[in-house]
Amino acid sequence: MKLKKGQLAVHIVSCIIFLTLPFFFSPDGPNRLYAFLRNPESLREILRYTLLILFFYCNYYILVPRLYSKGKYFQFTAIIILCFFITMALPGLMPGMEHEMRSSPQHPGRFPRPPAPNRLFFNVRQHIFLFLASFFFSLMLRLREKLRQTEEEKLQSELSYLKAQVNPHFLFNTLNSIYALAIEKSDDTATAVVKLSGMMRYVLSDAVNDFVPLEKEISYLQDFVELQELRFGSDIPVRFTVNGVADGKRIAPLILITFVENAFKYGVNAEAEMLIDIEINIENNMLRMKVYNKKVKIQQQTENSNRLGIQNTKNRLALLYPGKHDLIINETEKDYTVLLTLTLL
Repeated sequence: MKLKKGQLAVHIVSCIIFLTLPFFFSPDGPNRLYAFLRNPESLREILRYTLLILFFYCNYYILVPRLYSKGKYFQFTAIIILCFFITMALPGLMPGMEHEMRSSPQHPGRFPRPPAPNRLFFNVRQHIFLFLASFFFSLMLRLREKLRQTEEEKLQSELSYLKAQVNPHFLFNTLNSIYALAIEKSDDTATAVVKLSGMMRYVLSDAVNDFVPLEKEISYLQDFVELQELRFGSDIPVRFTVNGVADGKRIAPLILITFVENAFKYGVNAEAEMLIDIEINIENNMLRMKVYNKKVKIQQQTENSNRLGIQNTKNRLALLYPGKHDLIINETEKDYTVLLTLTLL
């Protein structure tokens, strides 16, 4: 696992602070650095703290992912116990301390030695506490990192699934439009094919990315609207307006098309009064989209299919723009209005 420069700096500073703890916890250390460094017991403490740091990273990077996470609990426990005895015993193998004298006015640089049994009990208790703290802290951090990676993988899987549902839906509807033009032997069939080609190029080349330039997404919407106008001609009043500058801004691909498709599915019927109004306003890093259509009678199968597309888009918005979007859908017996506010990247 690679660390970023900022994370690496945090690790280095944390290790340095941890290694200075024996010095600051020593009764005379903060005031007598030279005496502290010459004291063999102090050097033993520094070595012990160094071993605890090595154990922390060994547990984080090796033991937990390779043993604990794979269910090898017996090997994991055995190695943890072995590491405990190594960090406990290895500092004691350092050369013995010189004879220490109790502090006195004649020997102000000497560290007072508590009674041997009390000192041994205190050292063992302190070492057990520090070892357990290093063990549980590294285990907790590793498990939290694993949970975060799992959530990210789940998020990417859900987004890929939702995006995959959008593309066949779009292709099916657009081919129906071109088919209708071909049946009528319309001169606009070739133009429609060219527009479909451009739209498919966008879907296959650009929409596979997590985010795309906003101007490409808007161009995709405009091609879709023009394709519908080629199909229905002047029979359907459509207004499509874009206000503001889209250059330099990015958006999740295919996040707006569902609402436009929805307007044509709910709002097109030659036997009824129709109106579709699509307005996009861009100001700074905010996008506001309004899609309005008068409702007409539609087939139940088409209605259910499009409701699935709306729900998929809601899910994508929740995953990609948590706390950065506001979606309001107002539906009455006569009309359908979508109001979307989005914070752009």
